[in-house]
This record gives sequence, C-alpha cells and structure tokens, in this order.
Amino acid sequence: MKKESNEGLTVKKENFSEWYSQIIDKAELVDIRLDMKGFMVIRPWGARIIENMYKIYEKELQERGHEPTFMPSVIPEANLKKESSHIKGFTPEVFWLKEINKEKLALRPTSETLYTPMFKLWIRSHRDLPLKLYQRGSVFRLDTKATRPLIRTREILWIECHDAFATKKEAEKQVQEDIEITEKVMHQKFGIPFLAMKRPSWDKFAGAEYTIGSDVLMPDGKLIQQPSTHLMGQKFSKAFDAKFKTENGKEEYLWTTAYGPAMSRILVSVISMHGDDKGLILPFSLSPVSVIIVPIFTTANKEKILKYAEEIKNKLKDFEIKIDDRDFYTPGWKFHEWELKGVPFRIEIGEKELKAKTLTLFIRDTGKKEIISLKKFPDLKKLGEQFDERLRKNAEKMMEGRIVNCKTAVEIKKAVDNSKIAKVNWCSLEEAGIKCAESVEKSTGAEIRGTLANKNEKPLGKCIICGKKANEVVYIGKSY
Repeated sequence: MKKESNEGLTVKKENFSEWYSQIIDKAELVDIRLDMKGFMVIRPWGARIIENMYKIYEKELQERGHEPTFMPSVIPEANLKKESSHIKGFTPEVFWLKEINKEKLALRPTSETLYTPMFKLWIRSHRDLPLKLYQRGSVFRLDTKATRPLIRTREILWIECHDAFATKKEAEKQVQEDIEITEKVMHQKFGIPFLAMKRPSWDKFAGAEYTIGSDVLMPDGKLIQQPSTHLMGQKFSKAFDAKFKTENGKEEYLWTTAYGPAMSRILVSVISMHGDDKGLILPFSLSPVSVIIVPIFTTANKEKILKYAEEIKNKLKDFEIKIDDRDFYTPGWKFHEWELKGVPFRIEIGEKELKAKTLTLFIRDTGKKEIISLKKFPDLKKLGEQFDERLRKNAEKMMEGRIVNCKTAVEIKKAVDNSKIAKVNWCSLEEAGIKCAESVEKSTGAEIRGTLANKNEKPLGKCIICGKKANEVVYIGKSY
C-alpha cells in the first residue's frame, strides 16, 4: 500500500502557508488529528530531529557550566503570585488545574517561581555562585490566538536555563553569553540567521528588567521569535527572599537570568529556511539519517546487492546510515520519499555499481549526482560540514536586502507589505514610545521589535512618528 506521505507537495514554496502545512504533514513531522487546539503529536521523524537539537544545545550548555535538572510540571498558585508583575503578565496564559486539598496548581508557563525558591535553599554564600542550571521539557501557555503546529502552540518543547550570580555585571555577562550560544548553535550549526533584539519595555518578559529576543525572518516576511534571554535582576530573589553572603559576610539578593531556546519553534525555522519545492532539506547535524542507501535489485541479484550495501554501510559506521531494502516500493518511490524527508545524502547501488565497485552519491541541496569509487569514498564528516555551510550561506543570502531604512510611515508600510523589515529612528523604547508604537501597529499591522542588542547604533534626527528627538534605532516587522 502506498504511503500517504509520498504523494508529494502539491504547491511550491512561494505559496508558503500551504507549503508549510503540507510539508509538516507529508514529511511525517507532526500529526494534529487528535484535534486538541494548540496541541499536536510529534511523529518519530520530527521527534528524532528535535532530539538531535536537544543533544547539540545541551552539550553547548554543559560545556559552559550549566547543569541539568528536572523540575515539577506544576507550580503552586502562591509561587506564581510572589512576583506581582510576573503573575500579571502570565495569568491570562495559565492552565489552572483542579484545586486539590485547597491547593491551586498551575501547569508551568515558565519556571522562575520554581527555580528561585530552590536557589534560596541551595545557595548560602558567594562560594556557591555562580549556579547555572537548566531543564528540558514542556511549558504550557493558554494561547488564545489562532494556533498553528509548531509555530503557535499551547505546549512548547524547550530548554530553560535559570542562572544565579552575585552581581549585576556577572548576570549581564550571562545574557551576552546566551546570545553567543544562540549564534553558535542556531545560526552556525542549524543554519538559521537571526537578529538579537532588545525588546521595548512594553514587550519584555513578565518580571524581567529587560528581554532580548532572537528574531528570524521567515520566507513569508514574518518574524518568528526564537531563543530569548532575560535579565531578571533581583525581582524574583527579592520576592522569594533568596540571598547569599558576600565575602565580607554581608547578605545580598541574588541576581538571576533566564534563557529559553524552544526546540519545537526552532524546528519551524529549520523547515522553512532550508526546505524547497520537493520537501525538507535537513542540516547534516540534525538529520535522523545521515545517508540513505537505496539498493536497486531484482530477485536474482538481491542478495549480492544487499551484501554490497552492508559493505558500504560498514565503511560509514560512525554515522546514521540506513539501508532502504523494502522490495514493495520502486527505487524511484524511495528516492522521492527520502528527498521529501530531507536526508542530506543518498547512495544508489545496482548491478552496474556492484561490478565496478562504485556508488552513485546524490546530494540533497544541490541535486547533483556523482559516481564515486568505493575505495576513494570521501570523508563523510567533511561532506556534512560543507553541506551545512551551504545551507547556512543560502539562509544568510535570504536576509540580504531585507532590512530597509525608512524615513516616513508610508515607507514603513511599503517595507513590511513587501516582506521586509523597516529600520527607523525612534523616540523611546520606554513608556514614552508606546503611542508611537500603537500608531505604527494600527497603520501597518507591524510591531516594534526593538534595537540590536549586539550592536550600538546611533540614531540621527527625529522620531519617524512623533517628530521628537530620536534616541533609538529600531526595527519594525510583522510577526507570528
């Protein structure tokens, strides 16, 4: 019986919305047929990609001093209420559980109110600092907007880091390190370029002093927020009375930060940045299968061809290699299937290759085929690195010319309507700038995303909206 996923995409990527809907279904990443708004089943192929993301991210975090933990999935109402601005910001998005023995519990929307009370218990003096912890798992947000698989969901698969320090300087250094981690992992390894944006005060994380979000431009011109990092300052430590003793014996409140790369959302950008009209193109570093071997055989030569396939597989034993030896599908069907699923390399072997001791290597991103001698098979690790570098560079090219300097509100609208990001002079990202932001959103449907966090840009002249002195250079775009 022919598998549904192999029917292929019926639209081109330029029709992005429908292309995305088809690819996550036909490449067997997710299944939404449980019919629960904002929740989905992640199928084995999608789960294995996400597992690889977790491995890479966790390795990087641990190398930088973070230790893993597992925290409860529920939070007492009393904890959530400890920091008033936090609960005010999250209350509309909280899933409340049935009251048990007069105790009201919430499914965690995030975990500051779980980690900070533990910091109070675990940290006694400056000798216990810094303390850098993380967990992997789900958080739950009662999102009332239109949901979309992986993009806007009510259950988010992520890593959240919660770190405690003795000083604000150390905490802010961690915020910058979080941006570096996003650069090293999401951009350099997964091939997803981003803009690190310090958010306006009205768009920061509830309870934070400030927030920096990583904005990724999607093919349809909308921005999707990827890993964000927050300087929590001393707000939560004061709410939970989490202190430490300094070297001179004085008690001080902890300085804390939080960082949250969401694997399920990052997968959205991997799909969207690298995929094409045939389906997924997965980075070599993330693909569940590095190389798919498709043996082309008849009943008469099947045994010999499969033996040759095993010989090739054994030469590549350090990688994820799969032999597709299903004899109820044609070779062409298999080619199509694995291209749809985005496997970086395909090896084709038949009677001709067996006799010549060669193989045919197909490269997913370029579509090229090469005849290679088995004795001179190239370094697969190097081929994979080159593959990922091409994906990254192609993604970076998508950003070229997508940021437009605008001098009027009309130019802002023109830019965002043409799937671009507007760069403008702005009065303020504090409360004083809210009216100007509301004016832009009303006339264009776009949002003030913030200022570049890793580059000091000096404004010139006046605010593009109110005409007052410009104090910031901000970026404006439509978002999910």
